[in-house]
Amino acid sequence: MTNRHVIIIGASSGIGRKMAEQYLEKGYRVGITGRRKELLEEIKNQYPALVELACYDVKTGNNDQELEQLVNRLGGLDTLVISAGTGEPSADLDWHIDKETVDPNINGFIQAANWGYRYFAAKKEGRLAFISSMAANRGGLHAPVYNAREAFESSYAYGLALKAGRISRNFSVTCIEPGFVATKMAKSDKLFWVVPVDKAARQIIQAIEKRRRKAYISRRWWLVALVLRNIPHWLYKRVG
Repeated sequence: MTNRHVIIIGASSGIGRKMAEQYLEKGYRVGITGRRKELLEEIKNQYPALVELACYDVKTGNNDQELEQLVNRLGGLDTLVISAGTGEPSADLDWHIDKETVDPNINGFIQAANWGYRYFAAKKEGRLAFISSMAANRGGLHAPVYNAREAFESSYAYGLALKAGRISRNFSVTCIEPGFVATKMAKSDKLFWVVPVDKAARQIIQAIEKRRRKAYISRRWWLVALVLRNIPHWLYKRVG
């Protein structure tokens, strides 16, 4: 089968794990990565013939060899999804929290995105997808570094989409900006329109397969993105 080889970076839990499970239910061969080997092995034990795993920490930002070996074991690569990273509130601007927020999704993100872009550019086809966040649309009071990091991801994804478009129409870059999803990452006390993780994963996979440049999860969150980008500062600072 063609277009049936997927790697998900950050598949041990949350959206990444649910995406892996849904791809596997469709019969895809799936490579999964993460820090917690026991959680990756749970997935492999369910689908031993379809799963290859690589256990490493994306913080190092030096994982080209692990990814290349994973592709070889998988038998190819058609879709790469980067879904790794954490985020904690940092109302008092705690440096340790900020550093733990930045390292996976700056060093690790750029390394994986760069590797994936070069891999698909050489083939002139493939799907490269980034899981960012609605937080990318505006700076935030309670976790400023998290919002800034997500903005970096979304902006970087847009730049790579422009570059990919000059290489081939068969090479797509998709940026996903979910709203609140029912995972451990949803820590705000102002949750609304919370999306079940299985629904979020399903819509993300659909957006990637349709080669969307950007997708909001669930779809109605585009309204929130529009408001976030355009609400005047005097009002935003009261509600943000």
